[in-house]
Amino acid sequence: MTSPTLPTPEHRYVINPLFLFRWEASQNAHVLLYPEGVVKLNASAASILKLCNGTYNVTQMVDHLSERYDGSPRELIGQSLIKFLEAADAKGWINAVA
Repeated sequence: MTSPTLPTPEHRYVINPLFLFRWEASQNAHVLLYPEGVVKLNASAASILKLCNGTYNVTQMVDHLSERYDGSPRELIGQSLIKFLEAADAKGWINAVA
């Protein structure tokens, strides 16, 4: 596993190919499946991981999430996004791409 990358506004992320991100009706939630188990995600985490497809950079993710969660301060969304990306990267769920 590589060391985590600190998110910058230009970073783009993809879900690590060792994980499968999908909706599980039995869990009534999005999950990350991997050989050793499953991670049940809350709605906010799923919203972020949907954007980890290599298309959106961090700034665009903040823009998208700000529209989705209208009424939440943009700065708070940005801070929460960075914390989540750092944690998800440290856990190996996502990888930064060029």
